[in-house]
Parts: sequence; structure tokens; C-alpha cells
Amino acid sequence: MSENKSFPALEALSILIVDDMKSMRLTIRKMLQNLNIGGRLRFAENGKEGLEVLKQSKFDLSIIDWNMPVMNGIAMLEQIRKDPALREMPVIMVTAEAERDIVSEVAESEIDGYLLKPLTLEALDKRIKTVMDRVHNPEPFTLHRNKARALEDQGLFKEAIEEVKKALAHKPSASRMLRRMGLLHFKIGKHEIAEKCLRKAVAVNDQDTISRVYLADYYLKKNELEKAGMHYLKILSLSTRYNDKAFDIGTRLLKAGYKKPAIQLFSRVIQRSRKNNAVRDQVIDICLDHGEVDFPEYLIEEAIQENPGNYNIIYKAGMIFLESGDRDKAMAHFMNVDRHVRGHLDAKLQIAKILSANKRILQADDYLNQILRLDPGHEEAIELRRTL
Repeated sequence: MSENKSFPALEALSILIVDDMKSMRLTIRKMLQNLNIGGRLRFAENGKEGLEVLKQSKFDLSIIDWNMPVMNGIAMLEQIRKDPALREMPVIMVTAEAERDIVSEVAESEIDGYLLKPLTLEALDKRIKTVMDRVHNPEPFTLHRNKARALEDQGLFKEAIEEVKKALAHKPSASRMLRRMGLLHFKIGKHEIAEKCLRKAVAVNDQDTISRVYLADYYLKKNELEKAGMHYLKILSLSTRYNDKAFDIGTRLLKAGYKKPAIQLFSRVIQRSRKNNAVRDQVIDICLDHGEVDFPEYLIEEAIQENPGNYNIIYKAGMIFLESGDRDKAMAHFMNVDRHVRGHLDAKLQIAKILSANKRILQADDYLNQILRLDPGHEEAIELRRTL
């Protein structure tokens, strides 16, 4: 960005307002009118619509809501920063969340400023003036950062690294710039230096989630699964955006025999997931597929405590205990199902099998008779009766 570039006055700014609530869009418009800020205002209801508006016309500033359907504010901002034609446009994010809850997202995205709801005239006025003043009078750090971006777009990675170094001379603890340095070194094949840069980024900003993601991906490529898992444990404490990736890494860890870190990751994914019951079922199945029964036993008992009337879960618990060799617990769960679910043939069959294995032939035969009265052609029941 050139220092002698001319900029519109505050009252002439073109501003895009993106919010899914019409009342909020109208409120911001009214506040801007009262502040005499903005000569041209446009509106969009979500991030996807906002990007379409930005492609049609140039804006001096965007005010974007954090939480929106279709595409939220962070996803929209990521697309803005990836587009060379849009990336230097200042963005103010509006959120109802407490500052401590969004700091990790701020660490991984280039927000020029953010405002907490409910908005006030004073806060909006101050934030816009501060952001636009930085645009009018960019710091040396910003100038070098922008030049590094332009060089990177041209494929001049070594030259871009030199500009990043100059930017870091002004802000040595800028985690996003340390991350950029790391990614540029990846592009020129200097992976060890890239790793050091990313490690420094998370050292100076413990909540820099995206740098941890890049580090974890690097360790995955090197098949250093435990290191990748360690970073994803931290990532999951900061953000729910990476649950699926963490789940996959947990599965890989389990397959490779790293039981403890796998279970730690699975536990965190379940805690952080909005659909934790479905995720818990997936974890149980994956663990059983790979010979791990202790953790599924814990999870299934937890599920039963939460929903003692769910007899599908109770039957599944019986199967887990049966697989682990605990016939007594398995029998207790199957009997529970049999008492409460009329005609549950699978539960009756498992009870008959356990009774048969325990040499309680008459009782086993009684359960087989119950099954065959309900389903005379039940093949497993017929076969088991032949062995009694």
C-alpha cells in the first residue's frame, strides 16, 4: 500500500455491512448516519452473499457479524484475505461473544478490529476511526507485510522471506508473521526452519490455533503421530473447527498402538462436539474394531447413566462386556433388555448363549424355546439347540 495514496473522508466511505439479522443491519446503518460516517452503504445477510457483493464493487470497509448461517464471519474473512484484490480491505468483526472466547480465532485471522454487542455509538465511532487511521497511516510492519504478500503472489518466496524478516524486526512477537515465515520456508523446502518458525509462533501466542494445525500436519507427514496428537489436544481446547481432523488422528493413533493419546483425543472430541452422542457411538465402534474395550466400557456406562431407558445402548453395553470377557456384566445388561423390551430376540439369544457356556442347559433351552415361539425359523437358535 502506497503511503501517498488518497483515501476518502469518513463521511464518504463505502461500507459493506454483513449480518443475518435485519434489525442489526438497520441499527448499524442508523448509528453510522448519526456519526456521519459512510457515503455508500451496502448490505448482505451472510458471508457468501457478502463475498458476492465484494466481487461486484470495491469497498473501503466491511463490518461483519461473527455468527451467521450459510457462511459465518470468520469463513468470509478467510476468503477475503486469500483474494489479492480484497485482502487489504479493513474488516471489523461484530460479536456477541466475550473477548476471551474469540481470542483464538483472532490469532488465526487478520481482523482489523472487533466490536462486542450490544453496540454503542461511542464504541463504533472509536473503532472505525482507529481502523481507518491505521489504513491511512500504515505502520512499517504493515508495509513490509503487504510487500511480502505481493512477492509471494509472484512466486518470489526468498524475497518474500526477506520482507517478512523486516516486518518481524518491528514486531518480533507477531505470531501470524512468524507463521508466514514458516510457510514460506516450507515452500522453498527448508522444513526444519519452517518447523522452528511455527513452534515460535505458538510459543509467543499459545492460542494461535492455525499455526498448531500446520505443525500437526507437518508431523503427520513425518509419521510423528504423538506430536501431531499433542498439538490437536491443544487445538481442541481452543476451537471446535477441527473436531473431524482430530477424530481421524485419534483413529490413526489407536491403529498405531498409541492408546493413551488416542483416548485423550477421543475424549476431547466428545466433550467439544455438539452431537456428542453420535460421536461417542463412533468412538466406541472404532475402539472395539481395534481391540480396545476399557474406554468403550466407560463410555457406554456413561451413556446409560445419561439415558437409562435407552435399551439399544444397554444391549450394546452387553455386547461390549461380552467381548471383553465379562459375562456377568454382559448377562446383567441382556437381562435388563429382556425384562423391558418385549420380544427382543437378540437379547434372548445372548442370554441363551451365556447360559449354555455356563452349563445351565435347562435355562438356556427355555430361552431358546421363547425365541422359537416368536420366530420358528430362527437359524442361530436352532443351531444352538442342536449343541445343547
